[in-house]
Amino acid sequence: MGTPRLVRVNELLKREIAEDLYRNFAGSDFEASAITVTRVECAPDLRDANVFVSIFGHENERESMIAYLNRHRQEIIRLMIKRVKLKYTPRLHFILDESLEGGDHILAMLDEMERENPAAFKDEENDEKS
Repeated sequence: MGTPRLVRVNELLKREIAEDLYRNFAGSDFEASAITVTRVECAPDLRDANVFVSIFGHENERESMIAYLNRHRQEIIRLMIKRVKLKYTPRLHFILDESLEGGDHILAMLDEMERENPAAFKDEENDEKS
């Protein structure tokens, strides 16, 4: 996972980048409200940082939205520099994170299985207490 300092830096960058995305692109034609910064993984030397973002909806536009973020990363870095003081300012690399959608898919499958066979999902521990 990393050292405690690196974990703190990752969380700080996550929070600041999310705020900068909203501040920078809120008034533009880019829909920043659909983007959630899920995690940031900074290199141990703090020179590079992978920024994982989840995009709600916009299934057909996700790759172009990630490309847009990567093209405009200098603007986000400029905003971040004003509030975050680090020895090195990391280069940001935006990556699409599909883990939330995978979790939603698994939960939907479990709900469907429970509807088809409710007895298999019955909580036996609560039945014994009743």
